[in-house]
Amino acid sequence: MNTSIQADAESMEQTAGANQYLTFILGTEEYGIDILKVQEIRSWEPVTHIPNTPDYVLGIVNLRGTVVPVIDLRLRFNMDREEYGATTIVVVVKIEHEGKIRVVGMVADAVSEVYYVKEEDIRPTPDIGSDISIDFIKGLATVEDKLIILLEIDVLVNSGILADVSSKI
Repeated sequence: MNTSIQADAESMEQTAGANQYLTFILGTEEYGIDILKVQEIRSWEPVTHIPNTPDYVLGIVNLRGTVVPVIDLRLRFNMDREEYGATTIVVVVKIEHEGKIRVVGMVADAVSEVYYVKEEDIRPTPDIGSDISIDFIKGLATVEDKLIILLEIDVLVNSGILADVSSKI
């Protein structure tokens, strides 16, 4: 068999029944979100601050006529604040909120890869015996010897973020 055809067949077998996840870096960890939720990836740009919002809500940007709240995932996950640099990105996602599609920007340290992950390869989040909510974590996947934390982006954004911001904008 032609090696190119064989490689294509193996690739199709590995991706059959798998979902694509866009992964990004926060600190030393890699997180993934369903690529179908991603509208675009942008470089960091300053935002317009909104008073009386949680510290992880950085503000809003005008994205082609749509007002988009921007959150810092490091702060949302109670990580240390970092200076934004050349690799800092904003992942613009579409989520469902109260029956409507909303657009939200999420700041991350850097974009990583797009991986195919089969549903049966996603392990449940371990019980860490804490009162900390981890409802927004879909599960864990090992890809290329890396552990990736897969996020339920609708749950993450709806659990406090849009509720906090919607009343301000």
